[in-house]
Amino acid sequence: MNYSDLAKTIIENVGGEKNIANVGHCATRLRFNLKNNDKPNTEKLKATPGIMGVVSKGGQYQVIIGSDVGRVHKELTNQAPSLNQGNSTKDENDDRSVIAKVIDTITGIFTPILPAITAAGMLKAVLSLLVVFNLVSNESQSYQIVNFMADAAFYFLPILLAVSSAKKFNTNAYLAMMVGGILLHPNFVAMVNGLEGTDGISFFGLPVSPVGYASSVIPIILSVWFMSFVEPIADRVSPKAVKFFTKPLLTIAVVGTAALVVIGPLGHYISDIISSGIVALETFSPWLVPTLIGAISPLLVATGTHYGIVPIGINNRMVNGYDTVVYPGMLASNVGQGAAALAVSIKSKDSTIKQLASSAGLTAIFGITEPALYGINLRFKTPLYAAMVGGGLGGLVMGIFKVKNFSGGSPGLLTLPSYIGDDTLQHLIFAIIGAAVAIVIAFVISYILYKDPETQDTPNQEDDQLSNTQASGTEEVIVSPIKGKAVSLSQVEDGMFSDEILGKGIAIQPAEGKVYSPIAGTVTAIFDSKHAVGLTSENGMELLIHVGIDTVQLKGEGFEYAIKKDQKVNVGDELITFDLDFIADKGYKTITPVVITNTPDYGDIITVTDKTVAVGDKVIKAIR
Repeated sequence: MNYSDLAKTIIENVGGEKNIANVGHCATRLRFNLKNNDKPNTEKLKATPGIMGVVSKGGQYQVIIGSDVGRVHKELTNQAPSLNQGNSTKDENDDRSVIAKVIDTITGIFTPILPAITAAGMLKAVLSLLVVFNLVSNESQSYQIVNFMADAAFYFLPILLAVSSAKKFNTNAYLAMMVGGILLHPNFVAMVNGLEGTDGISFFGLPVSPVGYASSVIPIILSVWFMSFVEPIADRVSPKAVKFFTKPLLTIAVVGTAALVVIGPLGHYISDIISSGIVALETFSPWLVPTLIGAISPLLVATGTHYGIVPIGINNRMVNGYDTVVYPGMLASNVGQGAAALAVSIKSKDSTIKQLASSAGLTAIFGITEPALYGINLRFKTPLYAAMVGGGLGGLVMGIFKVKNFSGGSPGLLTLPSYIGDDTLQHLIFAIIGAAVAIVIAFVISYILYKDPETQDTPNQEDDQLSNTQASGTEEVIVSPIKGKAVSLSQVEDGMFSDEILGKGIAIQPAEGKVYSPIAGTVTAIFDSKHAVGLTSENGMELLIHVGIDTVQLKGEGFEYAIKKDQKVNVGDELITFDLDFIADKGYKTITPVVITNTPDYGDIITVTDKTVAVGDKVIKAIR
């Protein structure tokens, strides 16, 4: 995958750099805040190799990349430096709903710090295992060192949140970190710990609540939000000649005081209310929330709003030392999704589906569900229903036994050690039982309900199905655009095609370097590299012809277009000429996928494979 070209395409098709207010990323997707949500070319993005899908939910425009998202994000910020400055221009015309803004804000603040929280959680989990199996004594120096390494992310959580909050609220990140440092300063901590009786802390006559802010969440977020209003005022009132000194002085003096006197105590109070509410809910009905989260998490992930509930779990762990509602429910959901996809991999007779379902299923069981969700579960529906039932029942089991998560991490089998705590293995055991329930139920239901999409089994049957020369109002026939051998997409060494992420179709191993139009329609997409062309038929079929694999890196060398964008074409019109020998000498595969990118619009797509074809031979039939 050429990350530079992909980043360039994404920037262009989300409306350009000037339309991007902010961009971040999580484990699998780019998360944009756009100034104008009408500008993105969503269909173009969905048809771009390297992009698994596009979702616009929760106040964000999300481009799903997969595990390479970090590299694509790096290229985005390299090509658009303004996106990496941390202080984007505020969009004064933001007309999103309040709920959308809140979800977007929470997501934007917590997503960047998840790697640190995950690392800390896994260190804690490993340390717990070492103690449980008597490999390390909790009195040893080794234990103490690993323990404070893990505690660092939790203890200094306000400083981590200060950075991500500053970026989200468009204020100075370094001043925000200073506010976090004020709340965590050892002298302040010593003053709080040294109070006796009813003695309090006074700051120029103002009462300072004796509250500790280590591992806190809400106080620093509220403080940085307040700073986003104070800093512009400090900028306006500061004389230009001394602004460099007075602006930060005024900002910290006001925000630091407010954080200690008002905002910090208020945030601490809110955290306690949330925690007390969870404890009360746990006492009244401990099974309810884990059951709901286990059942509906796939829908939250599909809309990109699942990070909106992650802070609740983090706050629970920071205040109570454990979480009994969010992470147990998400564990059941994730392993249930993985099991549902694995059931498809075993039952399916389609080699392409089997390959995608097996790899995506394993990934989901270990904690990353997007490949399974978008590649299998949402696509075939019945695995999604199975995952929701299994996840809900797994969450129910963990809720009934009040399973506690002590250190977070990406919910999956790899983070089961994060359920070790309270000097017992009880929570780990019941977490394993709950996960097992989710896996077994989701697998069984998915296996029973799943059916392969109807396809023709033999070349002769395919030839019969493709024998009509005219497309009716409910079907369209695509002829071969290239002379060569038609093969299954599963033989293409690129997961975007072989896993049918871009859509169904065939691939052709070309015998000559010419591409002709397989349909009558319009040229809707051309590329600077001239290696591919997008066509839209008169009946609305969207077709991508992609010459070779990774040939975009040739930057047009060896390719020539015979058409222009928006040009009308008929069947047999020449589209592209390419130099087969040159491409092969450069080390690139010449196999050419021909893919229907709006596959979901069709009820069935029948293909001819394992057959030598000439230009004009019927190779695909799409039925609405």
